[in-house]
Amino acid sequence: MTTLSNSQLFEWPIRVYYEDTDAGGVVFYANYLRFMERARTEWLRSLGFEQDKLMQDPGVMFAVRRTEMDYRAPARFNDELSVITRVDKLSGASITFAQQIFRLGGDQPLVEALVQVACVTNEMKPARIPSSIKELLNTA
Repeated sequence: MTTLSNSQLFEWPIRVYYEDTDAGGVVFYANYLRFMERARTEWLRSLGFEQDKLMQDPGVMFAVRRTEMDYRAPARFNDELSVITRVDKLSGASITFAQQIFRLGGDQPLVEALVQVACVTNEMKPARIPSSIKELLNTA
């Protein structure tokens, strides 16, 4: 799994709510995907792009194509977490993100993932990443 460097990181805080946990009181494994999705959305927003506006003009969206996750330790109800995101790989039509989730103040990741998103049209056909986004990523 990729270890994130300190350069070009985006950090998004998440608090674990009761609804995020399973019967054992720990975060249900699939909810980590939701936390990471929120962080990627906020990363895009921090760059000045809203997903609903991208769907209107230029008529594209990002769809998860592939995930690879390692679960290392559980998060529990009311934990404050930090989702760290960075671009691991950028191609013409996809972005692979390296993401880690830490307990706030912790130094060991609870979860690590590689998430590849594909740029697609509103009709779900492959599309090139808009140059406005790609230019921002290439200069960051």
